[in-house]
Amino acid sequence: MTQYIDCIVFLLAKAYQKSQNRLKARLLPYGLTSVQALVLEALWEKEGLTAGQIGKRLALDNATVSGVLDRLADAEWIIKKTDPEDKRLLRVFLSAKALKMEPSLVKERTMANNEILKGFSDAEQILFKRFLKDLLQ
Repeated sequence: MTQYIDCIVFLLAKAYQKSQNRLKARLLPYGLTSVQALVLEALWEKEGLTAGQIGKRLALDNATVSGVLDRLADAEWIIKKTDPEDKRLLRVFLSAKALKMEPSLVKERTMANNEILKGFSDAEQILFKRFLKDLLQ
């Protein structure tokens, strides 16, 4: 294991695994996965998006978005509606359930973030976030 301890790919994978496990545990009582919660967050920011627009915003492929939207619709978190101006498009809207649960779910995400960052100073948190964002470019 010592040969991997300084490997950035290994460290990022383990950090991802740990952070996802924390978030998954917090979302479990709501019956949501982390990707489903991410889609809801995109819709809280802007409703009426198409599946393609959601995928683009979240860097998810169409097949993933389609499956996530189907499961969210089945669980009554979202409502799919045909676009009145272009019948080929389906637009996605939040259900009353999703609107009602927004504060609770945002709180769960915030608490998971806080748990992960609890050992960092404010300055370290800012740097850590900046480094992660820089990796995305």
